[in-house]
Amino acid sequence: MTFSPSTFTPPTDQQLRDFVDCAEEFATALRRLEFSSESLRRVLGAEGLAALDRGEPGVVDVLLTETEGVSADTVTALRLFILGDFADAQQLFGAELTAKLLGSGILAGTATNAQVCIDVRPVEIAGVDRIVFSDRDASMSDHVPGPDHVLGVGRASRSLLDISPTSAVESVLDLGAGCGVQSLAQPDAKSIVATDIHPRALFFARATFAANGFDQAQAVEGSWFEPVAGKKFDRIVANPPFVVGLPSVEHVYRDSGLNLDGATELMIRGLADHLTDGGTAHLLGAWAHIEGESWQQRIASWLPAEGLEVWVTQRDVATPAEYIGTWLRDESIDPRSPEGCERSRAWLEHFRNSGVTGIGFGYITVQRIAGPTSAVCEEMPQPLAAPFGAEAQEYLGRAEWLRAQTANTILEAAFTVRPGVALERVSLADVDSGQGFTEFDTRISRTDGPAWTHSIDESVATILGALHPEAALGSVIDIMAMFGAFDESEVPAIKDALVPIVVDLVRHGLILPAELLEDKQ
Repeated sequence: MTFSPSTFTPPTDQQLRDFVDCAEEFATALRRLEFSSESLRRVLGAEGLAALDRGEPGVVDVLLTETEGVSADTVTALRLFILGDFADAQQLFGAELTAKLLGSGILAGTATNAQVCIDVRPVEIAGVDRIVFSDRDASMSDHVPGPDHVLGVGRASRSLLDISPTSAVESVLDLGAGCGVQSLAQPDAKSIVATDIHPRALFFARATFAANGFDQAQAVEGSWFEPVAGKKFDRIVANPPFVVGLPSVEHVYRDSGLNLDGATELMIRGLADHLTDGGTAHLLGAWAHIEGESWQQRIASWLPAEGLEVWVTQRDVATPAEYIGTWLRDESIDPRSPEGCERSRAWLEHFRNSGVTGIGFGYITVQRIAGPTSAVCEEMPQPLAAPFGAEAQEYLGRAEWLRAQTANTILEAAFTVRPGVALERVSLADVDSGQGFTEFDTRISRTDGPAWTHSIDESVATILGALHPEAALGSVIDIMAMFGAFDESEVPAIKDALVPIVVDLVRHGLILPAELLEDKQ
């Protein structure tokens, strides 16, 4: 192995300020070297990219040695910035730019034997190859990030990229912007305000914006919503420091200093005042499961009585012990070490004293509406069949349609089964007879997006099979009764029972109102 992963010193904030001035020139040189996510995919392949994601430099080192079809300079650049190898920077970037990079602390050593001191990562965002700058983490080096560490493109960042829409809007707020990666997913926004309490993060964000030609983005220092007091935005994206724990700050990028899930609560409470009418917010969050209180009730208690459509999807739940171990390792603390044991004891004691039985994590989608707040908080542990951002936008459209309906108008509306939806009939081995199968469940499932599944009875399955985009739901039931599918005396009761079922199926996109399909065409 040729790389020396632990010898670098991160640049100072003043050096990063200087780096902003040459970030665009640096990015141009990197692109000329074909330093890109495509080159990384071509060299590493699926196996190597997975190893890179897991933080296994040995595998990456081997794959970056056995390369074909990629220029020697491209491989040298990949080894320099991904593995932390020493390299002849002057050969890659020329004498003038190399001097700037050495002077700004981005490189260390000499012009002909230099090592990188920050993370320089090619990332494909919204179909475009971007370059993102941040502090180097511990994934490729035996290195413990300090309390002022600025996170790069981690798993949480990628999750938020996945759930956030990228359609054109007038204004975007990237709250808790860090290195600025989320703003890069909003190239068609006319203006972007990226805020962070951490000055170091904003230097990285400005460099990232300069490297990618984001002249419409400005980086502003301040805590939470303070820098944008009195301002409203068409879209808010946020990956706040949502770690659930003690009210202290060990690392700025993940610890809010607020007790337990106070960061998620603060974010949710502040959204209504900073969204334009119809504006949306997309954020990651974590919440405590408290003994004697459902997590849904806890989140609902943070919502205003008026003005928001809220959809919270819980993706995962960890026990207190699992959660503590995960976040100790995140800051490169061995849970077996004296420090790890002491931190674990204090954290777990705080959870127990607060009645915490688990910690949930998930996605929060919010829209500013007129009228009473409506909230759906539900579990979504299943794998996603497609990026969540498009689903979030469609969900809000379906929710808007449902808000305008009554039981009568739902029966007057026409519906169609979503393309790709499957009707499944499940049978289990007949234990009683010891032979054959017995019917167990009938369900309707989406094969796209969130892959929702709803159990239904045979009568509902029959009605869904008769839906037509030009026939009102009530009329479909009437016609079915005329042909003997139902007793005509039961029709009123069937209609009453069907309305809430239809609402649930529309909410999850299993069936769609015909007028929403017309709006798309």
